[in-house]
Amino acid sequence: MTHFSHLYRVSVLCKLNKNSIMVDRLVNSEANARRIAMVENCFGSSGQPLAEQGRVLVGEGVLTKMCRKKPKARQFFLFNDILVYGNIVINKKKYNKQHVIPLEEVKLESLKDEGQYRNGWLIRTASKSFAVYAATATEKEEWMAHIEKCIEDLLRKSGKQPPSEHAAVWVPDNEAAICMHCKKTQFTVLNRRHHCRKCGSVVCGPCSSKRYVLRGQSEKPLRVCLQCYDELTRDRARPAQPPAPMKAEITGAGSGGDSSGDDDSDDDDDRVQPDQKHDEPKFYSDGEKTEETNNHSSKDTK
Repeated sequence: MTHFSHLYRVSVLCKLNKNSIMVDRLVNSEANARRIAMVENCFGSSGQPLAEQGRVLVGEGVLTKMCRKKPKARQFFLFNDILVYGNIVINKKKYNKQHVIPLEEVKLESLKDEGQYRNGWLIRTASKSFAVYAATATEKEEWMAHIEKCIEDLLRKSGKQPPSEHAAVWVPDNEAAICMHCKKTQFTVLNRRHHCRKCGSVVCGPCSSKRYVLRGQSEKPLRVCLQCYDELTRDRARPAQPPAPMKAEITGAGSGGDSSGDDDSDDDDDRVQPDQKHDEPKFYSDGEKTEETNNHSSKDTK
């Protein structure tokens, strides 16, 4: 670690030590209520109400989310208890396809820079896991530090333990020209891609013809590859494991689009490109209340 990196990390940690105090001060503030109301208005009727007693908007900004087909820009909002993101329809004005993730279910995992994919990390939960990328290493450091601090405070207050199992991160479609299971089937218009919900691999229809109930992801049986199905059924054969699989094969392996039936629900909006310029992320502090008050006062005197 360079001297600069060390100093920056110390600076971030100092800010985070004040984070808990900031949350307590902002929790009933007018500034916080106004910010949350603005987020709700940007999602409109397509989003769920976000204003709750004790909830504070900690920060917001644009991150590039690795979606099923390609990386896409998404607007993220970090609260002290949830992480919210959605598709950008009109920047800073309108978002849709809102996703709400309880922070007590989240585990972060830093990713090494690889080619064009830099400044990334994994957001893991029991139901869904995915990679996101910040514009700079500094922004990555800030995002990860703030999220982890919120998780730490939340778990400490609730007394809960972090989850031990997380959903697999899906391999993007464009990283698999052939089935990752049989290594033979080439994907075409007729031979479509599918994703194993257990391991995240891109597989062909015949290699993912089984379904299995994956607790935490769904109460319904989900598509899994043959290898994962064999492993899951072996585990089920052990004592104290409830029956979960559905052995019926999935018909129509060539129907539908890429990753047929596996579509990520926020994966079909291309209005904003991931390389489009965006403002730096904003993390709020109670000191901004004074600044906002002064700004309003100066406007009133004009």
